[in-house]
Amino acid sequence: MTEVVRRLEQRLYRDVKDTSERYELLAPGDRIMVAMSGGKDSYVLFHLLTKLVPRLPFPLEIIAVHLDQAQPGYDGAGLRAFLEASGQRFEILREDTYSVVTSHLPETATYCSLCSRLRRGILYTAAERLGCNKIALGHHRDDSLETFLLNLFYSGKLQAMPASYRTDDGRFEVIRPLIECAEADIAEYAAQLSFPIIPCNLCGSQEGLKRDAMTELLAKLEADHPHVRSVMANALRNVRPTHLLDREVARAWAERAPDIRPTTLSTPRKAHAAAMPIASGGVDPRRRLPVVD
Repeated sequence: MTEVVRRLEQRLYRDVKDTSERYELLAPGDRIMVAMSGGKDSYVLFHLLTKLVPRLPFPLEIIAVHLDQAQPGYDGAGLRAFLEASGQRFEILREDTYSVVTSHLPETATYCSLCSRLRRGILYTAAERLGCNKIALGHHRDDSLETFLLNLFYSGKLQAMPASYRTDDGRFEVIRPLIECAEADIAEYAAQLSFPIIPCNLCGSQEGLKRDAMTELLAKLEADHPHVRSVMANALRNVRPTHLLDREVARAWAERAPDIRPTTLSTPRKAHAAAMPIASGGVDPRRRLPVVD
């Protein structure tokens, strides 16, 4: 292992470990499906979990699941060899969602939404069959920031990607152990380890997507502010409900438990600088007016 790979692995491993502890993503007895798309993110997620799980003070299982979506030119031989060499449990499923997506949407439409819904349904069914209580996805810090900007600019809501959430039907907890990892680190680490990446011929083939525009925006901001992604990620952990306009959030904040970020009371100053008027209309500047209740 070269020094570059060692440093990358240490940084990514520490981020995954800290995130898992901070958001309690892993628990005794978990059986976790690791969704393997064949992209760099899912490879790095699975690889790091195989290093983290044996070091945990409690037992849990991970099962890698990959879905062959019958895309033209698909070659999953490298992925299968990788999973076999890992010694971990895995399954490779096959369902022709490619034809469904391309037959229902015009070429000018964005494929991602329909494709992800179909894939998600198949993976949920597999997770239930395998007895998994959690599903691990490879979303990283940049995915979360881009989602935040997309929702801010196009949907009119403040929403990013949480480290974990419960599915609508309540069956599974979806976890994102890479959610605080930088995409640049993930990409470099995957390249250094030469993971057999499977390209996506659906969303990966489309241009002009809104998410691509958010990626470009972050890159432009980063040119002037090298740490802008880290600062934005920290902002998602540092919300001030009292300075937003959502009344439901303000109410929930007002009714919070006393141990949740208690408000620091400041001591009133006894004297303030007085700015005397230099012009007035209808008011005697020498007279102190009564305070209105």
